[in-house]
Amino acid sequence: MASKLAAALALLFLLTSLTVIVTVAIIQIHKTHYLSPGDKYGIVLDAGSSRTTVYVYKWPAEKENNTGVVKQIMICNIDGPGISSLGLNAEQDHRSWSSMEDCMNKTQQKIPPSQHNTTPIFLGATAGMRLLRSKNATAANAIMSEMERYLQRLPFRFQNASVISGEEEGLYGWITANYLMDNFLEKNIWNAWVRPHGAKTIGSLDLGGASTQIAFSPEEPDTSDRFRRVTLYGYEYSVYTHSYTCYGRNEAERQVLAALVQTSSGTSENPCYPQDYSAVIPEEYIFGSQCTAAKKPVNYNPKKHVTFVGTGDPALCRETVLSIFNLSSCEGEDHCSFNGVYQPALTGMFVAYAGFYYTTGALKLKGYFSLEDFNSTTWSFCSRKWKDLQSNYSSVKESYLRSYCFSANYIYNLLVYGYKFNSHTWEQIRFQKEVNNSNIAWSMGYMLILSNMVPAEARLVVLPLSNSVFAGLLFMFSALAILSLMFLIISVVRSC
Repeated sequence: MASKLAAALALLFLLTSLTVIVTVAIIQIHKTHYLSPGDKYGIVLDAGSSRTTVYVYKWPAEKENNTGVVKQIMICNIDGPGISSLGLNAEQDHRSWSSMEDCMNKTQQKIPPSQHNTTPIFLGATAGMRLLRSKNATAANAIMSEMERYLQRLPFRFQNASVISGEEEGLYGWITANYLMDNFLEKNIWNAWVRPHGAKTIGSLDLGGASTQIAFSPEEPDTSDRFRRVTLYGYEYSVYTHSYTCYGRNEAERQVLAALVQTSSGTSENPCYPQDYSAVIPEEYIFGSQCTAAKKPVNYNPKKHVTFVGTGDPALCRETVLSIFNLSSCEGEDHCSFNGVYQPALTGMFVAYAGFYYTTGALKLKGYFSLEDFNSTTWSFCSRKWKDLQSNYSSVKESYLRSYCFSANYIYNLLVYGYKFNSHTWEQIRFQKEVNNSNIAWSMGYMLILSNMVPAEARLVVLPLSNSVFAGLLFMFSALAILSLMFLIISVVRSC
């Protein structure tokens, strides 16, 4: 009787030990969770031709397929013109540097202090500095050196201050647009980041003050150096991109003003300015740029002023603006935009941002709209008198308001005659400023590329039981199970 009771107890201990071992193993495996190592931060200063903007981004430190899932968390506009104007006006320089300090203080408050010394900061100068460098390399280098010294004094990890190429600007803008549209990555039903099924990319159209960029991935990518290849989230993309220096909104208008001065003496009629409006503009403003230097009149005097009288003639405005494009250089070429530049056939959807968006927004056109609607709205706007415009746009600066007619006609000529959009493909363009509170700008695309070069950090594994407790429980109940099993075997042998 005693032996049977001992055997029953041994069986009970064996079963209990096995149950505990299995239960502890299941808990240790299935109740394990992971802690994120935190966020990484990055700062990009977009030093454009007309202003400088500070962007702050962050992304999870563990990343996805070697690329960070980047989010814009702050934007700060620095007062004054672009850095290419530094040194021209001491009073303006003081305001710009003061505004820069204010933006940097806000940036330091946005990023945790413990992350300051590991947060990369980068300055990218675009077409304004590209033009200055071609005109006066010494002045351009001095400005970049001054910016570099300033950024190195900040508590962040200075990475680089450089003048980026127009093609880089176009490529980064394309990356930003597609990233924000979820064309590279999206969350599935299990909350995991995956590449969208059948994902297609969109083209990007950027209009700045001194240059304009087009970028898209053609249906049949070329392997030549006319295409850029970039890897994001484990996939490679082939992108056509081109930047047209001197064809940003401001520089294009300078070209038109220069053309008008050459065809008249003294007072010049400007068909793009509103009726009953006149402006006195110094010749230095018109011909002081590299984009118009070759058009200087024989009697050029930087101190001399030219009076422009608006006639509000939309048809003549469009014709005058078209004259700054060299279309004859593309005659007989199937894949050519203007100025003899190669461009593959347009394909897919496009997003037009920056100057494109601001101009169409002023005309009260946003998102998708037809070429016919754009034409009729432009015609109506350009035919209005100055007083009428002032009363309806009282909060808009004079320098912007007088030029919206020019900008609209410039956009038409650039997109239709330059990039070869027609009434059908025009409807594939979405005029947009941002997506989910993040601006469409080259700076985010750059930060995505940069995050490829920032080492990923492994997630922290948090176990329900510490390794020592887990090992101790396994050892104790395994030993108990073995002893119980041995006792049962001995009991069975003796009873036989």
